[in-house]
Amino acid sequence: MKISIKSLMLALVMVCYMPMQLLASEDNPKVVVESTVQAIIDVLETRADKATITDADREGIRQVVAGKFDYREMSRRSVGKPWKKMTAEKQVEFTELFRQVLEYSYGNQLAGYHGQKVVFEKADFKKDKARVKGAIIDDNKTIPMEYRLHQTPTGWQVYDIKIEGVSMIITFRKDFKSIIKKKNIDGLMATLQQKIDKLKAKG
Repeated sequence: MKISIKSLMLALVMVCYMPMQLLASEDNPKVVVESTVQAIIDVLETRADKATITDADREGIRQVVAGKFDYREMSRRSVGKPWKKMTAEKQVEFTELFRQVLEYSYGNQLAGYHGQKVVFEKADFKKDKARVKGAIIDDNKTIPMEYRLHQTPTGWQVYDIKIEGVSMIITFRKDFKSIIKKKNIDGLMATLQQKIDKLKAKG
């Protein structure tokens, strides 16, 4: 699991929390992403302790997050070809593990928010997919990013994020591929569960 770049974590958690009402009502992916980021900033700025993410903060964010990323599509793309061989039940189980890995791996990084500015360009469209480029501006450093969304029955949803040209999904796929080769899908799922347990224990 090599996705540990601070900028990647920040970008991921800031876009991950997408209110369903925004996804359902907004037809413009750029507006969806901008509204989402602002909603997260609003949550962060109302924290009692700006240096940490408490259980109460996490629960509040979780309520906003639930079902807003297309975790199934992200899971499918991250696993690759082996996904087709998994039963429907195992796909559901894996998707839930993947969601928790994202939540517990990157959710704590929200504590590091200290007023970074986020800007976006107009969305580029290709059939039922869209790309929204932007950047995180932190002091004198600018980190380019790109959100990949696709149209779903509930609206536009994110299925990948690129930070400085590096795809989150491709990075996961490389990590997962090596684990699947050694331990198969069940081994990968066990590895993810162990990671989640450790992250939960750390609070």
